[in-house]
Amino acid sequence: HTADKGGIEITSDPVESGGKVQFAVDRLREPFVVRFHIVNKGTDNIHLTYYTLMFTNSSFFFFRLFFPPGESYEVEVKYILNHYGYFPATMYFEFCPDLPGSVPFCIVREIEAAAQTPLAVELGPVAPYKPFRVAAYKPVDTIIVDGVPPDRRRMEDSEYLSPTAKQKLASVKGLLSCPLKMKNYSHRFHLLLHLEEIQMEVDIRKYDLLNQTMTQDQGNRKLLKLRVPGVAENRPSVLRGDCLRVSKSEDTVQPITVYTGYVHRVELDSVKLGFSKKLLQIFISNMKFNVEFTLNRYPLKLQHRAVDLAVKHQLEEVLFPSGAAVASVPMPKLRSGAYLYLENNPEQHAAVQRIVAGSSKPAPHLVFGPPGTGKTITVVEAINQVSKADPSAHILACAPSNSACDLLCERLQVNMDSHQIYRVYANSRDPNSKYCNWDESKDSFVPPQKEVTMKYKVVVTTMVTAGRLVSGGIPVGHFSHVFVDEGGQAVEPECVIAIAGLLDAEKGQLVLAGDPKQLGPILRSPFAIEHGLGLSLLERLMRHNSLYQKNTDGHFDTRFVTKLLRNYRSHSAILKIPNELFYENELQVFADQWERETYCNWEYLPKKVRFVPALSRWSDLKELKVGSVEEFQGQERKIIMVSTVRSSINYVKMDRDFNIGFLSNEKRFNVALTRARSLLIVVGNPVILKKDPTWEKFISYCVKEKGYTGFDFSDVEEEDDIVSRLATLKINMDSECEYNFILSKTAADSRLDSCMCLFLQTLGFIC
Repeated sequence: HTADKGGIEITSDPVESGGKVQFAVDRLREPFVVRFHIVNKGTDNIHLTYYTLMFTNSSFFFFRLFFPPGESYEVEVKYILNHYGYFPATMYFEFCPDLPGSVPFCIVREIEAAAQTPLAVELGPVAPYKPFRVAAYKPVDTIIVDGVPPDRRRMEDSEYLSPTAKQKLASVKGLLSCPLKMKNYSHRFHLLLHLEEIQMEVDIRKYDLLNQTMTQDQGNRKLLKLRVPGVAENRPSVLRGDCLRVSKSEDTVQPITVYTGYVHRVELDSVKLGFSKKLLQIFISNMKFNVEFTLNRYPLKLQHRAVDLAVKHQLEEVLFPSGAAVASVPMPKLRSGAYLYLENNPEQHAAVQRIVAGSSKPAPHLVFGPPGTGKTITVVEAINQVSKADPSAHILACAPSNSACDLLCERLQVNMDSHQIYRVYANSRDPNSKYCNWDESKDSFVPPQKEVTMKYKVVVTTMVTAGRLVSGGIPVGHFSHVFVDEGGQAVEPECVIAIAGLLDAEKGQLVLAGDPKQLGPILRSPFAIEHGLGLSLLERLMRHNSLYQKNTDGHFDTRFVTKLLRNYRSHSAILKIPNELFYENELQVFADQWERETYCNWEYLPKKVRFVPALSRWSDLKELKVGSVEEFQGQERKIIMVSTVRSSINYVKMDRDFNIGFLSNEKRFNVALTRARSLLIVVGNPVILKKDPTWEKFISYCVKEKGYTGFDFSDVEEEDDIVSRLATLKINMDSECEYNFILSKTAADSRLDSCMCLFLQTLGFIC
């Protein structure tokens, strides 16, 4: 619709490009005029029967200047911007030839006005964006020369991924379509893990480097130092013990020699690599190399092994519990030493009692902990009480990340003898960290020794590193209890690493703590996500197993599930919408009153004019952390500022399909809003966000509570109104034309950024 036609030519000032008129506005609240000049250059008489602005808001209006017949028409559109951002509209012109039976036609021009703050200009791109393009794969005959790995890196597990698995994906559709059960447990997860690995291999290619130089490390001449921009931000993710492959850029004659270098140390923007003597002997300064990053398959290999061991050790009553073998047991009295407020928290107290009693065995006991309700403290106290109640108990405490494990360790040491706790680190861990399995004589982490490990009451490790306990020969049943904190953040095979081969299927007790309403594991493959790999064991049980669902009277069976209800983190205004949307309005506000109301009377909160100067000084702050929502899960801050990022309607469908971004991802919304204790500030596009019912509820709540300021999105013309107006026109638009017209509009609408603030005592929303 944007092309000139029928002899009609439409030009504009400013000049349009590709049917779109774009211009920048230097100052707010001053008019800016766009002129459309319409000329009939054809041989037939043409009537301009109709023209209008569509998808409008109060930022602009238009009027017509009439010229004598036979010359031209000029239409002016006037913009007056009151806010910074991108403001689109669509100009629609309808024409009809002056001939009997002629069919009307239309021409469309998109208009987009932009007003940027000085800070936005300063932070703008310095060069045109160049999307990454994956080069076509070309088989190359190579000779691989292995390098020197760090100590204690090798593993004897077999390689699972085969070329057949990649080539014959069509033959496994039946397996993917079947519900998960014990009969297909290992086969299905093998396949899903392969699908995820294939995507990981594709994704890591974007980090490959060409014509890079390396330098010899001054501290150790046997190591070469390679600069890797972004490595500190895990782009790419490189850990000690990983390997990279390099070849000389000048080598073009096949077979090409490829040298494998093992990572000995990761620094801010570089890695130190150990290569074979063959490369070191020919290495000279400024020699250029092509660099290929590789996957660390160790976690994947452990997951493959774990699902096989789950079948081998018959863990059906743990992974698919029926409840048939659950016996009625009395509730024990807890020993002294519990956290003070645990005694005043009935849900936490009951959870610890149930775990100590083993009320769910052999089925897992789930601690369903919404944000700020004290999941980790409940787990820590349960471990403490189990160790006191049963002198013969041996406990494995796991979490997906080292930081979560470190937190478990720190809190366990408050009421337990530190000599009873053994913290097992992987060899990729920074040697400067606190550790237990560090060998001073070898200057490296060592695999956990069976005899040493079995002496300790509590062993703390990540789920992946728990696989080393299986490899080290720890017998099945040695651990009477396995606790998994933040269990909702791990894929099921990763969680099973800490269970299969370690926990006795009949006598052991598995405890999973987490929140299925918060973010789950991070995956790359859309196929793996679609077919369930993104579902944690904790969430699968709560979704698909009746033992872990509410009964007819609206309560969980407390033998299997304890839902924590007291929120010790957030102000009630911050908690209100997540509580209603995700937790059936059951959460109770128990945050410290002084803490949660710290910013209720903040002088800058209701005064928009003074808000920007306050923010401008934030560049000097030292205690400011910037990261993704995933990085903040499990954490809290007095003040949280959230950028919703997505400002483009073009990507909303992709967000929905792949469950990414904020739109249509309720878990990301939930985590983002529930990190704040006192003040929450959200940055986003209200027009786009309101298309999602979750965000619409949140924004409407803030507007209702008079916590909204900025762009008035209530006057933005909706798509349904546009369709109604199109129906009244003379043009008979078919469905495809109508769809394309709406799509062209949304491409412009997608960039509408506006400014709004929502104030609910301690709740701020800025867009």
